[in-house]
Amino acid sequence: MRAVIFDGRLRFIERFPEPEIPSNWALIRVLKAGICKTDIEITKGYKNFKGVLGHEFVGVVERCHNPDWVQKRVVGEINVGCGECRQCVNGLERHCPRRRVLGIVGLNGCMADYCVLPLSNLHMVPASTTDHRAVLVEPLSAACEILEQIELTGSEQAVVLGDGRLGILCAWVFSTVLSDVTLVGHHPEKLKMAGWRTLKTTQLTANRAHSADIVVEATGSGKGLVDAVSLCRPRGKIVLKSTIASKSKINLLSIVVNEKSIIGSRCGRFKAGLRILEAFPDMPLERLISADYPIEQALEAFKVAIQPDTLKIVLDMTGEK
Repeated sequence: MRAVIFDGRLRFIERFPEPEIPSNWALIRVLKAGICKTDIEITKGYKNFKGVLGHEFVGVVERCHNPDWVQKRVVGEINVGCGECRQCVNGLERHCPRRRVLGIVGLNGCMADYCVLPLSNLHMVPASTTDHRAVLVEPLSAACEILEQIELTGSEQAVVLGDGRLGILCAWVFSTVLSDVTLVGHHPEKLKMAGWRTLKTTQLTANRAHSADIVVEATGSGKGLVDAVSLCRPRGKIVLKSTIASKSKINLLSIVVNEKSIIGSRCGRFKAGLRILEAFPDMPLERLISADYPIEQALEAFKVAIQPDTLKIVLDMTGEK
């Protein structure tokens, strides 16, 4: 099968072995796969992963032991837990200390003609949901995770820092429950593209110090966390969506004196993402897709994906094999 792999360098391979199907798992024929910042970081050495890249996909179940799933269009939770530890027993496989993660830790990913996942990880995609919307369920669910972590009254003022795809998705998800949401970024075209419902956008953080009830940091930079601390009001909440390895100095004194809460937020449940899609069919997810590339042009697609004006690049596996 065709596959995009990283083995010390990024490569497209025409003949990569098809995956074996463990018991209670499914072989999925991938239709589309998204290039995520995590995929790009892996090519720089993140997690020391070697193998097929990719964890954002929509596909069709080709083979499994349960005929009810065969030929169903699906998306899939990316974390595969051990099934035995305390976290797994409590339904938190994404925090299992022995978990495998599709295309990130110990499990070949979805930038290929086929991938495999447990049936318990799969979710059927409604016929009304296009492939371009379905391929974004994973990052959309990550944005929805914030609503699981913070109890809202509906009157909060929220600020999202970062006009990349995750920042925009977080702002859109907040806009489904809050009327006062502001997205802060540096790219006018991205901010213009982000407009939806009552969402406000700006390139400025001036005059906002210590005013926001909730600040989401999704910039991917150390400075973003510094700004988040400054923008958050006393007893407010800061949600960290970026994985930051930075030497930027954070004013911990401000956090303690002003009793600000910092919440780490990572993967979300796909049921939440699919529920948002169904409840808000006008959420303009398609705007986030900058371009589609056939899998054979994956190396070029990765080069485009790292450009600052790019939001989401999607690989298409439906062409001739």
